[in-house]
Amino acid sequence: MEKIASMNLNGKSREQNTYDAIVVGSGISGGWAAKELCEKGLKVLMLERGKNVEHPSYPTTSKDPWEFDHGGRLTREDREKGYIQCRHYSYRADNKHFYINDLENPYTEVKRFDWIRGDVVGGRSLLWGRHCYRWSDLDFTANLSDGHGVDWPIRYKDLAPWYDYVETFIGVSGQAEGLAHLPDGNFQPPMEMTCVEKKFKEGSEKKFPDRRITIGRVANLTAPVKGRGVCQYRNQCHRGCLYGAYFSTNASTMPAAFATGNLTLRPHSLVNRVLYDEQKKKAVGVEVIDTETKEVIEYYSRILFLNASTLGTTFILLNSISNRFENGLGNDSDQVGRNLMDHHKHSGAEALMEGYEDQYYFGRRPNGLYVPRFQNMNGKTENYFRGFGLMGSSWRSGWMSHFASGDIGETLKQNVQKPGPWGISFSGYGECLPYQDNRVTLNTEKKDAFGRNTITIDCEFKENEMAMQQHMSQASAEMLEAAGFKDIKPYINTSFPGNANHEMGTARMGRDAKTSVLNGFNQMHSVKNVFITDGSCMTSSSCVNPSLTYMALTARACDYAVKEMNRLNI
Repeated sequence: MEKIASMNLNGKSREQNTYDAIVVGSGISGGWAAKELCEKGLKVLMLERGKNVEHPSYPTTSKDPWEFDHGGRLTREDREKGYIQCRHYSYRADNKHFYINDLENPYTEVKRFDWIRGDVVGGRSLLWGRHCYRWSDLDFTANLSDGHGVDWPIRYKDLAPWYDYVETFIGVSGQAEGLAHLPDGNFQPPMEMTCVEKKFKEGSEKKFPDRRITIGRVANLTAPVKGRGVCQYRNQCHRGCLYGAYFSTNASTMPAAFATGNLTLRPHSLVNRVLYDEQKKKAVGVEVIDTETKEVIEYYSRILFLNASTLGTTFILLNSISNRFENGLGNDSDQVGRNLMDHHKHSGAEALMEGYEDQYYFGRRPNGLYVPRFQNMNGKTENYFRGFGLMGSSWRSGWMSHFASGDIGETLKQNVQKPGPWGISFSGYGECLPYQDNRVTLNTEKKDAFGRNTITIDCEFKENEMAMQQHMSQASAEMLEAAGFKDIKPYINTSFPGNANHEMGTARMGRDAKTSVLNGFNQMHSVKNVFITDGSCMTSSSCVNPSLTYMALTARACDYAVKEMNRLNI
């Protein structure tokens, strides 16, 4: 395991700062890029802007509730430093050390955009929801079918073997369902539904046979894989898992990369721009700002993988200006920064179920139910394009429900020991269309704490997404009614872009260099030794979680990149 300390870098020659490959970012896709390139024999430098975190030494993973100051609540200072991060439920007192300081890293919002960011080695692989669903040709042909956006340069058959490869390595628990539009994968045993969820599945599917209810497919282990233990149902995933029971860079891909002896990790390394050689017509490296010393350093490589997250990668491209690329690296098509997408959520319904008072559930399951997309399929059409899936789960209310009961003394002690009634809720995740004017631009006026330019984000959900939000709520309520639930409460509280943490699309793949940034192997059309496999490469957003697809695209792109290097094509 090799790590670079910034204090030893001054005076190092270009040769000492040269690698076969540089990977920018250590999140889900960056970790996969490092693993694949290292295992193929390349000497790889991974650059991460955040501080180092080593598995299994997560600072709060085993702390008890009473060990946290202020009752585990965020302080005023926490909220000031994380004034954007506070917009998301996942930013808490017990994991705030994983998140970025918004005061030091500003951006401009033309319209509200919730940019939720990690600032540690592992990035958001330590913070993700772990849902893993394969995309299908319903997704890969969507743009071609309805004319929104450009056609994907790949289809499901191109990615299927890479889904197999990734799932086997990371471990995905789930139930095979035989749905063409939600392909089955290589699953570990599924987690178990509660009695109330089984009741919901039975009643809803009876009335709506086209609406399948399955257990969530998640990268939480129900059977061990090499070096990692199974899920303990602790509900502490957001703190980092010392068992390695969910997939993260820190617990999975990074150890595999280090095991080769080919990986060098440099945290505290903020990539400012790509270095482009106009004579060689290729990228030759990156310029880095050390976040501890403010030192500016250059690193060099034969190939470059940008995995800094969608908006981080977009900034790097837009900020990499040269005589050849006056509007940003690889931006001949004027598509860098455009077509920004995110899933829209917070529309659904909740309800109560009478009975089942003699039954409970075991542990704190890290997933819920999933209802795959059932709209605009098989000849049926709605008043919007594309579709959504629903996520939900059941519970029994606990002692906190007695806060306002008025009980005191012995009566209160007795009542708080009795679980309350069963409840259930569902919320949709909907597809956002690729809009040219949902975009990111370079802001040369506002600087961050490191003296860099920043970005301006102008993004909103439009009529299509708002119509879908209405159907999410309606569909959730009618399914709960069909299953016999009571006190059904539909709701619509539409999220703002960014809040689903699935931002994507700003350096999209495509068949034509005039309308896209990358080809079908995530290779930049105009700079052949630059590959992008984070969310910015996505051509549409589907309605299912994209992380598994990022991983499969990354493994595939690494395989292609190394073969092209060996052929001396790059």
